[in-house]
This record gives sequence, structure tokens and C-alpha cells, in this order.
Amino acid sequence: MDTRISWLTTINDQSTNSHGDRAVATEPRSVGDADLLDAYSRAVIAVVAKVGPAVISIVSRKGDSQGGMGSGFLLTHDGYALTNSHVVNGRPRVGALTSDGDSLDAEVIGDDPATDLALVRLAARDLPSAELGDSKTLQVGQLVIAMGNPFGFQSTVSTGVVSALGRAMRGASGRLIENIVQHTAPLNPGNSGGPLLDSRGRVVGVNTAIIANAQGLGFAVPGNTAQWVVSELIAHRRVRRLALGISVTVTPLPRCLVIEHDLLTDQAVEILEVAPRGPAQQAGLMSGDLIVAVNGRLVTGIDDLHRILTGLVPARQLSTTVIRDEKVFELTIEPRLFE
Repeated sequence: MDTRISWLTTINDQSTNSHGDRAVATEPRSVGDADLLDAYSRAVIAVVAKVGPAVISIVSRKGDSQGGMGSGFLLTHDGYALTNSHVVNGRPRVGALTSDGDSLDAEVIGDDPATDLALVRLAARDLPSAELGDSKTLQVGQLVIAMGNPFGFQSTVSTGVVSALGRAMRGASGRLIENIVQHTAPLNPGNSGGPLLDSRGRVVGVNTAIIANAQGLGFAVPGNTAQWVVSELIAHRRVRRLALGISVTVTPLPRCLVIEHDLLTDQAVEILEVAPRGPAQQAGLMSGDLIVAVNGRLVTGIDDLHRILTGLVPARQLSTTVIRDEKVFELTIEPRLFE
């Protein structure tokens, strides 16, 4: 039996109703492939109609020798648009092509290579815009739609599903971009910086990269990260991050030290340099100190420190477990926002 058959009523044709009349069996209605495909198509068509006008192409300005073209999307009616950092590629200004074919100048408001995001502002008003959604609500298997405006063509569209959540990818600055959305919507060349959308047309990610040798594998910076980055870039033209004021490297711990202090790790973060008058110096940290834990969480690499600092509220103090001269002790440090 076709499992897609939906029985509206299942009454034996010999049964009777409460009045003694013979009941009439209702014919089954089959939900066929065409119905399912029509529903799927209608959802995608609606999203394209809603968001397509807000998708733009980022291009080199006339006379700019730097190459590179990509996509972006408008966030506000007065011209703010989001794209990838690697698309603007350090330029102070770029060009933009709208879905209507208008060619506009755009100023780069802020650029954050650490998340591969950049905010630009087009020299126009009364523009269409897209809505940033809550990427925390995404689920593996959920339908997503990737859009772009590569090389100035009308918006291109591809569909797929969320295939994994919580991925990490290293940005151009060397810092990990956390909570990357992995999806199966094919990304065409030039689609970097375009939106990844849910079935309601909300931007749940910013498409950032594809792995050339892994077919059907796409990645997007989550929408919630984009919201935070946009607010920082609008307010400060750069993303401020909490920092300790130290430069560090990863170093192995001597086995005897691990056993003596019953440590749960065999490597630590070694401080190479302490910034003058920075949070670390004010807390008493010194060059050569080994950080093994922060707020009770093991620190075995630089990425661990970044994760802790990224999730920290400003003015919050950290309890730092340090090894100095083979002795373990605690120091309290208050990270500071650095630009």
C-alpha cells in the first residue's frame, strides 16, 4: 500500500449510521509526488520572491586592480548590506549591482576577517531588505535555500538541507569561527556573501565557503553571529573583542608535573609576552606562566581561550589556574574590550 495515501474516512460500506442508513465509504485521496513537489516549489518560490530583490552583487569599482566578486544582501532600506570579508578584500569602497541592474557605489563600513563578514553601505535609499533570523532554531534536516547574485546576474537559487550544526572553521585571521552551519545547497561561484534562508525567508546564515573537493558541501556563518557582528560594525566600524593582553603559544607539560599536581591535561598555554598595563599584567601574570584552566574549564590551546572570551560578558572576572616555577596557583583577571 502506498504510505502516502491519506484516508479521510475509513468506514466499511456495509456499516450503518446512527439513523440506520447505510454509510457511504469515502474514496481515499492520494498525496502524490506532484502534490509534494508543488508544495516544495511554492515554498521556494515564495522565499525567492520575498528576498530576491534584496540580494546584490559585490563588484570591483572601476579602476580597482584587485579582483574578486561575490554576493551580499541588503539589511536595511537605507543601504546597509552584509557580505563576506574575503569578498571586499580590504578595499575601503566597492561597487554593488542590485537585482534591478542598478550600479551603485558602496562604502565598506567595517570588515571582520575573524568571522569572514563585512558590512557595506550602498549610496541609495528606499531599498528592499532581508530579515536576519534566529540560527539557534535550526535543525539538522531542515530545508534551507541559498541565494546569490554572482557576476551581476539575476539572483541564483539552490536548495538543500542543514546537514550539520556546530561546525568550526578557521577564518583569515587564524581565529576559529564557531557554530558554522553545514548544508547541502550547492553554492555557485560568486555566491560567497549571499544569504542562507529558511522556508519563511529569514536569513539564518551567510554563505562563506565551499570545499572544492567535497561535492554538495556548503558552509554559512550563523545568523546570530552575523547579528552581533553587524551591531559592532555599525556602532564602532570594527568588532571589539575581550582580550587578556597576552601573546601565547601551546606547550607540553612535563609528565612529572602532571602527576604531581593531578592535572587533567598534558599541555598548557604558555605566555610569551604580556602587554604593558593590560589586564594580564594588572592581574600579576608574567611571561613564562602556564595557563591550564580558566573558570574551571581546561585550556589546552589558543582556541580554548578564544571560546571562553567570546562567551564572556564584559566586566566579568576570570579565575585563572596558572603554573609558575612548578607551583600551581589561582589569579583573578578581568578581560578588557580591545579594538
